[in-house]
Amino acid sequence: MLYTLLKAVHIIFMVSYFAGIFYLVRLFVYYKDTDDFEANKKQILREQYVFMARRLWNIITVPAGVIMLICGLCMIFLNLGLMQSPWFHLKLTFLLGLGAYHYWCWKKVIQLKKLQNSDLPIANIKLRQANEIATFILFLVVFTVILKSNVIQYGWQLLLGFVVIVVLIMTTVKLVNNKKK
Repeated sequence: MLYTLLKAVHIIFMVSYFAGIFYLVRLFVYYKDTDDFEANKKQILREQYVFMARRLWNIITVPAGVIMLICGLCMIFLNLGLMQSPWFHLKLTFLLGLGAYHYWCWKKVIQLKKLQNSDLPIANIKLRQANEIATFILFLVVFTVILKSNVIQYGWQLLLGFVVIVVLIMTTVKLVNNKKK
């Protein structure tokens, strides 16, 4: 019963964490979109985006991530057999990628606070593409957890399907961004 409750809480906070990460990078995009605005409008919007990013990071994203992590570690402790499963090792590998992405987001939040309404030194398209990284990690983790052993068995087919999805999403982002110009 405890394991099932932990799993439910883990999933709830995983959803909250990803919602925070998705919106956080979208705030970076909105901040970057103000580059060509007139000075007064740019300052007002940028101050609001920095405020929103800090609050989102400190009040939703990080606490949800911590609770998600604690529940995940507790589930591993309660079911040490997970550490013997190849699919679980794959999931942990994807979670290391999520950790790197989390670190990148944290550095951008700090950078926004230091910029004092200066331009964000990254191309708009790069931010829009970075916004999709969390989506890709979410796909990988969810498919790995749901398919378990089948992920290993049908790895090449799933990898090819994933690559096609990534290419389609990145191409769509690029086309949408070009259309805006």
